[in-house]
Amino acid sequence: MKRSTQRILTTHVGSLARPEALVPILAAKDRGQPYDREAYSELVREAVADVVRRQSEAGVDVITDGEQGKASFFGYVVERFTGFEREPAPSGDDGSTRARSREYVDFPEYYAWSERIAEGLGGRGNTRKFGIDVCTGPVSYRGHAAVQLDIDNLRAAVKGRPHEEVFMPAIAPSYVFATLPNRFYRSDEEYEQALADALHQEYRAIVDAGFVLQVDDPRLVTYYMMNPGLSVADCRAWAARRVEAINHALRGIPPERVRFHTCYSIDVGPRVHDMALKDIVDVLFRIKAGAFSFEAANPRHEHEYHVFEQFKPPAGMVLIPGVISHTTNLVEHPELIAERIVRFARIVGRDNVIAGADCGFAASGIRFNDTHPSVAWLKFAALAEGARLATRELWGRA
Repeated sequence: MKRSTQRILTTHVGSLARPEALVPILAAKDRGQPYDREAYSELVREAVADVVRRQSEAGVDVITDGEQGKASFFGYVVERFTGFEREPAPSGDDGSTRARSREYVDFPEYYAWSERIAEGLGGRGNTRKFGIDVCTGPVSYRGHAAVQLDIDNLRAAVKGRPHEEVFMPAIAPSYVFATLPNRFYRSDEEYEQALADALHQEYRAIVDAGFVLQVDDPRLVTYYMMNPGLSVADCRAWAARRVEAINHALRGIPPERVRFHTCYSIDVGPRVHDMALKDIVDVLFRIKAGAFSFEAANPRHEHEYHVFEQFKPPAGMVLIPGVISHTTNLVEHPELIAERIVRFARIVGRDNVIAGADCGFAASGIRFNDTHPSVAWLKFAALAEGARLATRELWGRA
């Protein structure tokens, strides 16, 4: 994994908006409905080439495929794993665990208002009307051809394009464990280990292809917000068990080939119940990864750079703080971005900071405050300019 040894490098979390022609095909694929496989392959190949070009042109250094072939950042696992079946959702279940979260409970007026606007725009709706995926048999990995197609598309797209490095996201076993119910394994431990064993094969394929692996799991920090009955101590203990599974999935993979991302997801709202970074960061540092990507542009968390004054990252770890936000269409000023970068560099060293984004720029539904795809590219250009300004200050260059 490259470091910012000569200048501040830039990257992002991974997910980028899919082209309009691809969206209905991805939706049909995700729902288990018939779709045109030839059209899907061609559109994904073109989409990956386009987002790679645009990342490079915007000045992003560490680039990816934008997860163009995936309907969501984690739903693809059902396609690539054995052992899952789609079942009808229980009557009256809209699939929104957030509806039982601390935020929804405390701010019902805001979320009712937000949902009404979303419905008026034709977005979201009942997220489980097509059923839920449940583990009903032995879990194993069958996604070898699918991940190889992702690798081939990305490798072809970056050829000849300026970049410093390439990464590819994959979901954490802990997120799948926390999201898809188990009705087969006798214990949580057996289920999670099976998931970790299966995902290990995807991780290995990505690293063996020469890419940096990014492991994604927002649930490690959102578990507190989504479970009002649990204390901070309860959630720390829960996260610690999940970290063990992540490390099992990463066994044998050098930490310097891995970056880990967590965040507070795509929820746009008051966010007063987000878990404080100081309450979980030491647990996250146990993950055997060489870089840590997290939210730092979000106004609920921007002050948390101070956390690293007390909790020093493990030796050799790179921090990838979000210095641009995915929850607003306001484009951050490059001077503000530079200030955010410099704050971290002053604490952990300029070599140990890569400028990133809070989360992905391809939300799962239409909302009145989604970041428009055109704005995401403006944010990336601002990110690159902010990194140049930070480089000038940190290296003393004119």
